[in-house]
Amino acid sequence: MMKNRQTLMRIAYLECFSGISGDMFLGALVDAGVPSELLVRTVEALGVDARLEISRVDRSGISATKVDVIAAGEKELPREEFWEKEALSTQQSALSPSTSSPATHTHEHSHSHDHGHTHSHAHNHTHSHSHAHEHHHRGLKEIKEIINKAAISETAKARAIRIFEALGAAEAKVHNSSIEKIHFHEVGAIDAIVDITCAAVGSEALDVDEIICSPLNVGGGSVVCAHGTFPIPAPATLELLRHAPVYSGEIQKELVTPTGAAIVSVLASRFAGFPKMRPSRTGYGAGTRDFKGHPNVVRLTIGETSEEHTAAFPEEPITILEANIDDMSPQVFGYVMDQALHQGALDVFATPVQMKKNRPGILLSVVCHPEDEQKLTRLIFAETTTLGVRMREEKRARLARRHVTVNTRWGEVRMKLAGVNGSISNYAPEYEDCRRIAEERRVPLKSVMQEAMKVYLEESHGKG
Repeated sequence: MMKNRQTLMRIAYLECFSGISGDMFLGALVDAGVPSELLVRTVEALGVDARLEISRVDRSGISATKVDVIAAGEKELPREEFWEKEALSTQQSALSPSTSSPATHTHEHSHSHDHGHTHSHAHNHTHSHSHAHEHHHRGLKEIKEIINKAAISETAKARAIRIFEALGAAEAKVHNSSIEKIHFHEVGAIDAIVDITCAAVGSEALDVDEIICSPLNVGGGSVVCAHGTFPIPAPATLELLRHAPVYSGEIQKELVTPTGAAIVSVLASRFAGFPKMRPSRTGYGAGTRDFKGHPNVVRLTIGETSEEHTAAFPEEPITILEANIDDMSPQVFGYVMDQALHQGALDVFATPVQMKKNRPGILLSVVCHPEDEQKLTRLIFAETTTLGVRMREEKRARLARRHVTVNTRWGEVRMKLAGVNGSISNYAPEYEDCRRIAEERRVPLKSVMQEAMKVYLEESHGKG
C-alpha cells in the first residue's frame, strides 16, 4: 500500500537533559547524519582562523560525537576553566619583567566566549605591565558581514544572523546597553561564529519541518565570569530562555551556555515532552566535561509523526510595537517601514485612525522578534514624530517554512514553501530573486515569477 506522505511531518526532537552548548549541538547534528564535510566546508567558507576537530568519545557509557572548534589555535574550554586560565595568564604577566611603558586608555567593549561571557562596559584604567596576549573585538555588524559573505544558503545566513542577534540582544539587555555596542572577544567571536553558522547550516541540512526542544537542565551552583561570580543560569542565558521550561538537576556546573541557549531559542519552534513519532535517526553530541554517572550529551532524534499526533500550528513569541502619529509627512512612512524591515521587523503596516480632537492620524504597527524590540523602538523614536511607543508581547501561530531552489530559463529562484504536517499549503517565489533577474535580464517581473511557479509545479508534480 502506498504511504500517504501528505499526512506525515518530519520532525527533530532535541533532548537537553545535560544542557546544551554550540559544540554539543554540532556533535548531535553530525551523529544524526549531517555530513561532517558540510560543516568543514562551512568553516572554510567563513574565512576565519578556525578549524574543526571531530572525534568519537565516551560520556558515561554513551558513545557520542565530539566537535571541537580550534579558533586562533585555541580549543574551546568550559567557562570556569577559561577564566582560570585568563587569571593565571594575568598573574604571570604581572610577575614577569615588563618591557613596555605604562599606558592609560579608556574604551568601551565586550567579550564573548561560549565558555566565557559577553559583556559591555566602559572603564578607565592604567596598565603598568604588558598583557600575555592582546584582546581584539568584533561587533555585530562585522560578524554579519562575515556571515553574509560566506558561500552558504541565504536561509542559513538568515538563521545564523538571527541567532547572533538574539545573543547580542540578551547581553545588551542584561548590561543596559545597546546591541550595537556589544562586541565579542576575538577568539570567542570566532568560536561563536563557527558554532552558530554551522548550527544554521546543519539544521537546514536536517530537512525537517520542525525542531522541538525538551525542557533544559541548566545545571546549578555558580560560575565565574568577567564581571564576577554569578548563580547559574548566567544572566544572558536566563534572558535567552525566558520563554523556555528550565530546571536544575544534580550536576552543579553550568550546563547551558549562552550560545547553546541562543541556538535553541531561535531554532526550536516549541518546547515539549518527547512527541509521538516514528524515529529514524538518533544522534548524540558530547560536551567537554565527563561527569561520573551522568552522560554529558545532547540527544537529537529525527523521525516522522502523523497529523493526528502533531500540534497543528507551532507558536512563537513576538513583540508588537505601536505608535499613533498625526503630525508627520506621509512621505516619511514609506522610509520608516523600509528601515524597520531592513532592521529585522517581521511585518510593518500603517492603519488610518481618528485621534483626539477628531484629527486624522496613522497607527504605525511593527511586528518583531522580542530580541529586536529595543533597536526598532529606537528607530521609531529617531525617524518619526511620536513621543511614545506602546509594546506588548503576543504569540503567533506559524506554518513550517523552508526554501527550495528552481532553475528558470533566466537563472535560479528560491521558492518559499509553507505548510503544516508535511503538506504544502502555500508556495511563492522569492520577490528579491525575481526582481534581480528581471533587472539583469531585462524581462518583465511577472514573467519571471510565473516561470518560477511553473517550474516548481512541474518538478513537484513529477516527484509526486
